[in-house]
Amino acid sequence: MEKIYSKVKEGTLLHMVSRLSDIEGRKDLVPPENFIQCATLKMKKGKTFKPHKHIFSIKTYNKIAQESWVVIKGSVRCIFYDIDDTVLTEVDLFSGDASYTLLGGHNYLILEDDTIVYEYKTGPYEGQANDKVFLNED
Repeated sequence: MEKIYSKVKEGTLLHMVSRLSDIEGRKDLVPPENFIQCATLKMKKGKTFKPHKHIFSIKTYNKIAQESWVVIKGSVRCIFYDIDDTVLTEVDLFSGDASYTLLGGHNYLILEDDTIVYEYKTGPYEGQANDKVFLNED
């Protein structure tokens, strides 16, 4: 797991990258205080779980939209930004790899034709005006 921290606000985790090749057993990836949660599970044939369903609970949060991309096929270059909108780093993702943006900005460059990704965001989605601002807009 690659963790990318702010250079502006020391100790603040902004982005994470998970590699398919690093997955072993069960591991919770994203720190629990974040809205988006993810775990990896590498399991043997026959593994099962107790049947269950999830319940509604009332929670009140001051929330931010957090986003994850999982590359299914192809490759993607992630451009990760700090909280002051400066570029921190660029990371290439390949099939089975994932990115997580907890804070800060991001952009993606598709590196191959027919690249397929799953995009996950915290919800509910309340429209673009309540979800994002664009960087480098004059």
